[in-house]
Amino acid sequence: MIVVTNTIKVKKGHGEEVASRFGRSKGVQFQPGFVRMEVLLTQGLEEYDELKVCTTWADKAAFEGWVSSDNFKEAHVKRAAEQQSSQEAGNESVILGSKMTTHSVLVTRLAGEE
Repeated sequence: MIVVTNTIKVKKGHGEEVASRFGRSKGVQFQPGFVRMEVLLTQGLEEYDELKVCTTWADKAAFEGWVSSDNFKEAHVKRAAEQQSSQEAGNESVILGSKMTTHSVLVTRLAGEE
């Protein structure tokens, strides 16, 4: 199992707004090998907001299947178009940057488990 984390740096005060975008389904939940998604807002930062979008996958091939899927491409093309429109209208993007990391799950502990 793997966890892919997209850490997104966002202008201060816009973290929850950006996080809400991930609540709208892009079809990831139907992708073979998808386990779950969690969107985390880092607490205690003063200069900017930080989101961690963590997706858990059965294996790397399942994640790669998502990235090459039509649903993924459509979702990201729409987002790029929205950003372009916003910039053309003179609005600056609230996204300051992002970094993707992949982690192997080595240990999992569940509540109540011995």
